[in-house]
Amino acid sequence: MLLYPNQKAAGFLQLLWFTGVLILLWNLKFADRWSGGNGTIIYGFSALPGGAGPAGYPAFFSIITGNIYVLVSPVEADIHQVSAAICRIPVNFEPDMAKSENYPLYCGGEFVMTRDFIPVRNPYDATLVAEVARAGKAELERAIRAAETASEVIAGLPTYEKFRMLSGISLKITENRAQLARVLSLESAKPWRYALGEIDRAAQTFLIAAEEAKRLPREYIDLDWTPAGAGKEGLVRWFPVGLVGGISPFNFPMNLAVHKIALAIAAGCPIILKPSSSTPLSTLELARIIDKSGLPKGTVSILPMDRETGNQLVTDERIKLLSFTGSPEVGWKMKSMAGKKKVVLELGGNAGVIITPTADIDQAARKCTQGGFFYSGQVCIHTQRVLVHRSLFRPFAERMVSLIQALKYGDPLDSDTDVSVMIDEENAIRVEQWVNEAVQEGAEVLYGGKRNGVWYPPTLISGTQPQMKVCALEVFGPVVTLDPYDDFEEAVSRINSGRFGLQAGVFTDSIHEMNRAFAGLRVGGVIVNDVPTFRVDHMPYGGVKDSGLGREGVLYAIRDMMEARILVRNK
Repeated sequence: MLLYPNQKAAGFLQLLWFTGVLILLWNLKFADRWSGGNGTIIYGFSALPGGAGPAGYPAFFSIITGNIYVLVSPVEADIHQVSAAICRIPVNFEPDMAKSENYPLYCGGEFVMTRDFIPVRNPYDATLVAEVARAGKAELERAIRAAETASEVIAGLPTYEKFRMLSGISLKITENRAQLARVLSLESAKPWRYALGEIDRAAQTFLIAAEEAKRLPREYIDLDWTPAGAGKEGLVRWFPVGLVGGISPFNFPMNLAVHKIALAIAAGCPIILKPSSSTPLSTLELARIIDKSGLPKGTVSILPMDRETGNQLVTDERIKLLSFTGSPEVGWKMKSMAGKKKVVLELGGNAGVIITPTADIDQAARKCTQGGFFYSGQVCIHTQRVLVHRSLFRPFAERMVSLIQALKYGDPLDSDTDVSVMIDEENAIRVEQWVNEAVQEGAEVLYGGKRNGVWYPPTLISGTQPQMKVCALEVFGPVVTLDPYDDFEEAVSRINSGRFGLQAGVFTDSIHEMNRAFAGLRVGGVIVNDVPTFRVDHMPYGGVKDSGLGREGVLYAIRDMMEARILVRNK
């Protein structure tokens, strides 16, 4: 630090003042963390008399998460005439995100602490990552009222403002990529490379939403197709549906939440999001970015809640649309309780793959291994059922086993880790029971199958039957079934069997088989020469049968969040 005193006394007083302010600001740093801020910038000025020399010394103190900057500059008689002699003292302090802290909830545009907390533990080693304030009915009511106040403001925002805010959030996510990925990996045990990928996708989703905000649906129609419409025309515009209630799951804690938040903003709707209690930290980190975006306060609330409180998002008539991603049992029950509100459900499935004789076998085996065991199979479109033409079955099975053996298990924060633990031991036990049941009914374990606490290894089984849980239900774990087929139509029929229809994959070099799969598979998406785990964020994504209702994907979900209104006028 540089000081320019003219008198020893002035310098001594300056030093005392400077030390006191540093202590004050250090306390403010913790107060700011307690209140949920992401660093507060504070400017301090000193005007100590300086005799014949400089009239005073301004001090600029900026406290930013991870860095402390102290700027001291001499000032001549006019405070605006700042000298170039500035001393900058950076303290390169990177906060240890593994160290637990208290996270406030984000309620009506404010960070709020409550008396009730949710502990968030790292599934890999059970260490406490953080404690999160839990919202009760009072906080939810506060968020609803704030959203109602913000509703007209966000609906009336000009397009360029929404674009600026959404694209600005996208940029900030990218700038904080590593920190956000670390938080996500710690709370979910998602391997580092996939955590980074999810943060990148979240940034992309905000940017896509910013672009789609420029072209919200509208159309012109002639009305004179019948005599009654002679001389008239119609202008159809879509308007925001109103307050959105969003409920997101643990497996993509950032990007699936963003698929509700960013799209609601683009549509002009306020939103209250309930994240999974297992993984709420990612969205609360996102709240810190959203809070500084310029969005009208109350547009977004992120409230970790228990199920009883969160169920008000389903039943409250002030909420006009419910967007839920989760299990079929919970989703369909919510729809029955939702009353008159619109409902969008993404409920998962038991995604199947067909490998034909014209396929690139090595590519198909690599893709199926990745799609089957990515994030321990805890993915709605996890590659669960693989059907291989009988002529290729043995070499395909051998190749896939060798690829599974090469997967590296370990700490999710290790950049070399391919697979880590499941979200909790309860789910690992469930997967173990399903596999054991299949073996008791005649299936064979080709690889894996031995649980160790929260760790369930990548498991490949064969000789399954359609009624087995590992085939008929959504495993949501690191299990892939592998069975032969003789005829393509047989394979299509087997993929179509059962309750679900989210996505399916077909590896083929035949246009006929591609067209037949597209026409015949009763799913929301057919992926050719790739696994059903493939998804990009602007494509329509959703399923049929028990796999859901409506579509995610930026443009398509925005449409669900809006309602058509027609203006009829004379030509």
